[in-house]
Amino acid sequence: MTIAIEVHLDGDAAAKMARDVREGLCAYPKEVAPKYFYDERGSLLFERITELPEYYPTRAEREILTTRSAAIHAAAGCPETLVELGSGSAAKTRHLLSAMRDCGSLDTYVPVDISEEITERTASELVDEYPGLKVHGMVCDFEQHLERVPHGSGTRMIAFLGGTIGNLYPRERHAFLERIRALLGPGDHLLLGTDLIKDKARLEAAYDDDAGVTAEFNKNVLAVLNDQLGADFDLDAFEHVARYDTEAERMDIRLRSRADQDVRVDGLDLEIHFADGEEMRTEISTKFTRERIAAAYDGAGLELRGWFTDAAGDYALSLAAPAG
Repeated sequence: MTIAIEVHLDGDAAAKMARDVREGLCAYPKEVAPKYFYDERGSLLFERITELPEYYPTRAEREILTTRSAAIHAAAGCPETLVELGSGSAAKTRHLLSAMRDCGSLDTYVPVDISEEITERTASELVDEYPGLKVHGMVCDFEQHLERVPHGSGTRMIAFLGGTIGNLYPRERHAFLERIRALLGPGDHLLLGTDLIKDKARLEAAYDDDAGVTAEFNKNVLAVLNDQLGADFDLDAFEHVARYDTEAERMDIRLRSRADQDVRVDGLDLEIHFADGEEMRTEISTKFTRERIAAAYDGAGLELRGWFTDAAGDYALSLAAPAG
């Protein structure tokens, strides 16, 4: 049993948040990055979202991992190390670890997450569940510290699950895939989770549920700004907006001001005006086809090597390796 946890948290995380929020609030249209949804309350709200009948992505991804992990592992050449970006509690990832164990290749798990507490707890649980497993965790914002991710032993599979790649704009997505390509050595693979294009009404329902949980989650970002930056957002003065942009093939999530209002952000020494009906974007979630994923891989020097969907064809896990 071996556990090692590296911590690479930016000591100036508060300053980075301040820069991000200032830039977003002063942009047109206004925008706040979706990573700021996730304080403790935001994380709990998202867990509730994953259990809603309208929200299929988490169930679909879990179905693929439950039924196809052995096939995914074999298609990736039976790697010895699993690296997971945004690992959290590794709830879904255990299916991959079990497939690696069952074929005798499991050596190292590298969880990469922003929470030191969750990473340490998950590492302790996993070394008990998988005797002989080495865990080399990394606590960081992987957007900033991707190149510091530990290598582990033998060949690797880098997993980026949850459809999070869809939150990136095209240029950001391309840059991220290029950085992943630079990390992959001979025999290494990327396992990527992506939501697939489907009926507009069904997509919009997944992000605007009848119970209003997603709306509450969306407005929670304002509570985070109030708490972290001394803002005075009135959450009731904004309404949740979720619509599918058919041209860009993505969900566009926003908050719409219900009235003319001024918001003070003491931590930024900033006062921002919102016109009645003005919208502030809080998230995009791009939807994909197999062809679109293959093209994104190709543009970053990667090659599509495997494609796995749930029975309904709602969601996909794809394997990619360096091209050539």
